[in-house]
Amino acid sequence: MDDTTTWRAPRIWRLLLALAPYVVAPLCRLRVSGDVPDALRRGPVVLAANHVSPFDPAVLMAACHRIGLTPRIMATGGVFRTPVVGPIMRRCGHIRVDRNTATAANALTDAAKALAEGSMVLVYPEGRIGLDPSMWPERGKTGVARMAEMSGAPVLPVAQWGTHAVIPYEAPKRLGRAVLTALLRRPVVHVRFGSPVDLSGVSGTPGARAMRATRLIMSGIDETLTPLRAGEMERPTVIDTSRPHDLSRVRQR
Repeated sequence: MDDTTTWRAPRIWRLLLALAPYVVAPLCRLRVSGDVPDALRRGPVVLAANHVSPFDPAVLMAACHRIGLTPRIMATGGVFRTPVVGPIMRRCGHIRVDRNTATAANALTDAAKALAEGSMVLVYPEGRIGLDPSMWPERGKTGVARMAEMSGAPVLPVAQWGTHAVIPYEAPKRLGRAVLTALLRRPVVHVRFGSPVDLSGVSGTPGARAMRATRLIMSGIDETLTPLRAGEMERPTVIDTSRPHDLSRVRQR
């Protein structure tokens, strides 16, 4: 790719990534495993991560900094509308997702453009914090698969586990108590970078391709997550009692 079209992370985003480990360290013991192949490090590539806690973005920032990644993040439009964080998100080059609006499709176009610029884009395929009672990734949205097809970018699954023991689903409600507990206990939090998902055999109509690719992507996240959940395959050791259960998007495994 011509260097003149390659996206470069703004200085403010590199600074925030460098600060993330110092934010995360007092609250948990972060363990990062796996890696991103050298051939993919300059992009384009889609990082597809499971979503278990409001603490996930901070942990993923710290994990990405540890292995030298500077992804652009797809985040809900509400974050971009906040007075301080919103302008910072825009300045960092992150991608706004206005769910359930007439402009929601713009996020796919913006993500495809970012990938065309050689960016690494981080996205949560579930589109929300997962509500599977067993805390396995629930059924994903087809946006990641469509992004990959539009751009030709590979999809790399990322799994995280343990963030629910730091900041619960209900945050910012009772956030102070959760932070104090985390400071005292410093639970172990894992992030693991998996292997690229093979989407080469996906065929059919555009809709069928998107659905089949989405299933493969979510299975890739499952496989990446499995080693992190040893002894917790059926039921998490730490139960987040503030998390509601929603069976409507539970996947068969």
